[in-house]
Amino acid sequence: MGYSRCRKTSKGLKRYTAYYLDSRGDERSAGTFGKKKEADKAWQRAEGKVSEGRGGQLIRGRQTFKTYVEEKWLPNLSVEQSTLEGYTYVLYAHIMDYFETSRMMDIYANNIREWIKTLKSNGMTAANIQHVKTQLSSILTSAVKDEVIVGNPCLLVDIDPVPLKPLRIVTPEEFDIFHAALPDEMSKLLVETGIETGCRWGELSELRPKDFDFDTCVVTISRAVVQLVRKFHPEGKRFLVKEYPKDKEFRYFKVNRALCRRIQVHIEKNGLADDDLLFWYVPKQEAELPALDADPKTLGKTKPNEKGRTYQHGTTSAYTAAKCRCDHCKKAMAIYRAKRRAEGKDQPRKVRNWDTDGHIPKRWFRDRILRPALKKSGIAVDIAMHKLRHAHASWALKGGADLHIVKERLGHANISTTERYLHAMDEGDETALEAIESFRQSQRSKGRTQALVQIGTVDEQSHQGAMTTEQVLEEMKRIDQLQAHLRDQLSQSLSSGA
Repeated sequence: MGYSRCRKTSKGLKRYTAYYLDSRGDERSAGTFGKKKEADKAWQRAEGKVSEGRGGQLIRGRQTFKTYVEEKWLPNLSVEQSTLEGYTYVLYAHIMDYFETSRMMDIYANNIREWIKTLKSNGMTAANIQHVKTQLSSILTSAVKDEVIVGNPCLLVDIDPVPLKPLRIVTPEEFDIFHAALPDEMSKLLVETGIETGCRWGELSELRPKDFDFDTCVVTISRAVVQLVRKFHPEGKRFLVKEYPKDKEFRYFKVNRALCRRIQVHIEKNGLADDDLLFWYVPKQEAELPALDADPKTLGKTKPNEKGRTYQHGTTSAYTAAKCRCDHCKKAMAIYRAKRRAEGKDQPRKVRNWDTDGHIPKRWFRDRILRPALKKSGIAVDIAMHKLRHAHASWALKGGADLHIVKERLGHANISTTERYLHAMDEGDETALEAIESFRQSQRSKGRTQALVQIGTVDEQSHQGAMTTEQVLEEMKRIDQLQAHLRDQLSQSLSSGA
C-alpha cells in the first residue's frame, strides 16, 4: 500500500512525497507536493495504474524524448540504410529541436498541434508535414510498444489533406526531342533503357552485362544501388549495392529487340566484362588549353570606350579595357587564364569530381546531363529519371498492355499504384468527350426535327425516318425563306391599305 512521507525544507516548509509499489514490488515516488492531501491522491492514482498494468509507464515515461529516441528508438531501428539516413535527417531537422526536452509522458495531442502550427508558419508544405508527422507517429508508436507511454497522441491530431496531383506524362514526341538533345551516346542509351524498362534509378544505374540474355532479350532486375552519406554506410563508402531490388523480388521481363542490340553493341564497343557496370561515371578532366580561331589582326577593332580608345578584337585588352564580350575576346581571356593556371601562377578551385566507385551519382546526372538537355530541347515538361518510369507505365497501358503485366514489370507491391497511370495521358478523356459531343448533337437534331414537324414543314414520312444534319439545316433554311416571304407580303398589304 502507498503512503505519503513528510519532510521539511531548509526554510522550514513541509513537503509531502507520495510513494507506491510498482508491479515488481519496488518502492517508487509519484511526486512531491505541498499538501498531504495532494500527495495521498498521487500515490492512490499511481497504485490504480499499477493495478491496471500501467505502472511501468510512470517510470519509463519520465525520460525525455531525446533520451528515448537516441538510446532506444534509433539504435534498434531495423530499416534499410537509405531509410535510416532519411529518418535521421528528418528527426534532427524538424522534430528533435521541438520535443527534445519534453518528457515522453508529457507529450500530448495539443503539443503536436502546436508543433504542426510552427511547421506551417515556417512554410512547410502539407505533403512534407504529413511526412514528418508520420515519422513522429512512428516514434510514439514504438514508445507505446516499449511501454514508455500509454497511447500515441499523434493519432488524435488531424492535418491538412494532401491532394493527389495528376501526373504529367511526357509524350513520345517530347521524349524524342529531349533524347536528341542529350550530349553523348552513353547518356542517350541510359535514358532510352530507362523508358524502355521502367526501372528505378537505383536499379538502372546498377545494371551490368550479366543481367541481359541477348538471345531472348530478357533482362533480370536483381540488385539496386543507393547513394549514402559515409557515416550511414557499413564500410564508410558512398555507394551501397543491395542484392535485391526495392520490392525484394527479382523481376524478369523482355525488352525491345532494337534496344537489346544497341546495348550489346555498347558492351562490345567498350569491352565490358559481365560484372562491369553498363553505365558509369566519367570524372571531368582538366580542359586542354584552347586556341584562338583567327588572327586578332584580321578581326578589327572594338567600339571606343569611355576614354575614346579602341582595341583589337581577340585580345585581353579588348576584354578588360573595352569590356568587349564577343566570342573572340572571351576566348582570348579564357586562354590567358588557362595559361596562368597551367603555369601555377593562379590557385583556382580544383575541378570537382564526385566521390564514387564508378556508379553514376543521381544529382550529377540530373544537373549535368538532364537539365542542360531539357533547356536545349525547349520542351515544356520537366523530365526526371523517375518520370521516365511513369511514362513507361502510361505508354504501356495506353498501348493496350494488361494492367497486371505492367504491375509486374514495374515491381509495384499493389496494383492500385499501377492504376494511377491508366488515365495519366493528356488524351485519356477523349472517348468521354466524343461521347458527350455525340449525345449533344443527337439531342439538337431531335429537337430541331420536332420543331419542324410542329410547323408542318416536314411530312410524317420524313419525321418517321432519321434525318441527317444536312437535311435539318436545309429545312431550317426553308423556314427562314418562308418567314421572309410572309414579311414581304405583310408589308405589301399594309402599303396598299394605306
